[in-house]
Amino acid sequence: MTDPAALRPLLEEATDRLLATVDALDADAFAQPSALPDWSRGHVVAHLTLNAEGLAAALTGVARDVEVPMYASQIARDAEIDDLAPRPPAELRARLRAATRGLVGALGMVPPESWSAQIRRVPDASATFLAADVPHMRWREVEIHHVDLAAGYARDAWPVEFGIELVDAAADRLTRGTLDTTAPGFTMRATDVDKGWDLGEGPLVSGTVADLGWWLTGRGGEDRLSVSGGPMPTIGKW
Repeated sequence: MTDPAALRPLLEEATDRLLATVDALDADAFAQPSALPDWSRGHVVAHLTLNAEGLAAALTGVARDVEVPMYASQIARDAEIDDLAPRPPAELRARLRAATRGLVGALGMVPPESWSAQIRRVPDASATFLAADVPHMRWREVEIHHVDLAAGYARDAWPVEFGIELVDAAADRLTRGTLDTTAPGFTMRATDVDKGWDLGEGPLVSGTVADLGWWLTGRGGEDRLSVSGGPMPTIGKW
């Protein structure tokens, strides 16, 4: 298990970049489309805000030895995003900033022996994740959705460490069967770092870790990858 504290500086740097982008958006930009279907930039900011608030609440519960799910329900989570998205830009900016501060505080509250605690996304969910997974999860949320804002930040700006983190996470999901693909197996090779991922016999997909990671989120980008030994696998929704 990676020491959760080791990721905090990288998460905080990513968060600072995100906040700078959101602060630089003019008032009209929040209502304009993001790179995600049917979501405005306001929706992306709202999602990032509520995700931070939910993770902070869950971690605060872990610190107090009380089980607190991230969201009351999937329906409630979706409704809250829709409600928050069209709010005035100043309100969106302030709430996102407060939510990120709250998450940093909650990460600092968790005692070392409690990082193995289980967290539920919604009540009564069978699937759980470890408290120790939260810094990894939030790092992915911040970096991926920062690009989704379509406000000048591109995946090429991702730190190499994040690209590796994202491909590692996607490879794990593919191995566990929680991320769909049309290929029964394939391998990946990064062209900018000395690293590969073997997911079984099949074609070889090559590209930078950022391009591999972007493709593995189901957002496309195959045109910036190369494939040999078979057709390009199709990746399902992240």
